[in-house]
Amino acid sequence: MKLNKDFLWGGAVAANQCEGAYLEDGKGLSPMDILPTVQLGRKEAMYHPELALEKDYGYYPSHGAIDFYHRYKEDLELMEQLGIKAFRTSISWARIFPDGEGEPNEAGLQFYDSLFDECKKRHMEPVVTICHFDTPLALTKKYGGWGNRALINLYLDYCRVLFKRYGKKVKYWITFNEINMITHIPFFGGGMVIKEDENVSQIVYQAAHHQLVASALAVKMAHECGEGLLAGCMLAAGSFYPYSCNPEDVWEAVEKNQDSYLFIDVQARGKYPSYAQRIWKEKRVILNMKDGDEEILRCNPVDYIAFSYYSSRLAGVSPDINGKVADGNAIYTLRNPHLDITPWGRQIDPMGLRITMNDLYDRYQKPLFIVENGLGAADKVEADGSINDDYRIEYTRNHIKAMKAAMEDGVICLGYLAWSCIDLVSAGTGEMDKRYGFIYVDRDNDGNGTLERMKKKSFYWYQRVIESNGEEMD
Repeated sequence: MKLNKDFLWGGAVAANQCEGAYLEDGKGLSPMDILPTVQLGRKEAMYHPELALEKDYGYYPSHGAIDFYHRYKEDLELMEQLGIKAFRTSISWARIFPDGEGEPNEAGLQFYDSLFDECKKRHMEPVVTICHFDTPLALTKKYGGWGNRALINLYLDYCRVLFKRYGKKVKYWITFNEINMITHIPFFGGGMVIKEDENVSQIVYQAAHHQLVASALAVKMAHECGEGLLAGCMLAAGSFYPYSCNPEDVWEAVEKNQDSYLFIDVQARGKYPSYAQRIWKEKRVILNMKDGDEEILRCNPVDYIAFSYYSSRLAGVSPDINGKVADGNAIYTLRNPHLDITPWGRQIDPMGLRITMNDLYDRYQKPLFIVENGLGAADKVEADGSINDDYRIEYTRNHIKAMKAAMEDGVICLGYLAWSCIDLVSAGTGEMDKRYGFIYVDRDNDGNGTLERMKKKSFYWYQRVIESNGEEMD
């Protein structure tokens, strides 16, 4: 299949995983800034954020990250050489509003002005996530995060500044990164610290409702800007397969998929799906909606469905499963015996991308946008300076082929943004050794290194893919 000439080939990063400069030029703290590496207790801090708020772990990888804040021109020059047409990043809410509210920080605004100008200079379309696991920590401490409805208006104040300032520079916007993650990692997804004796489901689903209302109003605001802005939603995707043809396994997969799609159903279709009532009943959730919320959701659906895909997932209740699990991007999944698996426990399933794209497009009939897909691996720099990451080439090639097959199935897809164009701090583990980029960054798990950038073998391969618009992939 030949892709349209306007297909958006590119790469993706997140502010809190690459920028560094965590308190520079007036920036406030965000959740990533108080999370250590996995070796120091990252999962403890992520799932029990009360510890992260009180404990000094010593080293925090986001504080310096890869220093994109000071090196973005150098990095974008490399990405221009790579040939990317679209560059996805996020705006750090705490860099614009250090306390999450009040007056915007002009130094932060100027940084993103310069960043987007540099993108345009190098013929790259910015794709911007408004909130990428980046609710200012000040809003956690003052309001309790997204569990408090007050954050809707604070988020909209933030959006208003962004659309007014960057509306002529940025066309593609994403309201929340992987919104379905709020039920799995509520501190990252919603800036919330939940006590053990509280009804977690009640809090996270109420917080998600606040985000859904905020998202819908942000879509409305974007459309009213008159700049032709497109606003999309985003989910952490990967269809659940049933472990076997046992009807109970099949139903378990159906329920898991419904859990993943619930919030996107609202953003794309404008209302909660019928199965939401069952989920709320099972989880003892009584959703508090204000007058007008349903109309806001109904009148402001998103323009496109953005999603991350790393692997499919597996669900079932069969007795022979034996508790074997894999990394499902913070979502519980069983180990699929038919798939290879990375050293970090993530399963590799290119066909799953085709299946997931068909599931999403059949469900929503809106354009899709792959904004994250990539392989985390331990890359080795050889004595001659080469980095021979053939495994990343194979992974990316097979997933692009699966994407093209889905498009032959009739799926409309706006673009493919690899995660990532450059090495950065892993969100899940806080590591640098788990590398995703086509560009190597000389920094290790302890923050040592020169920060020198080096092109990997995959850089030159992806360069040819883009030059040929997906025709040359050998």
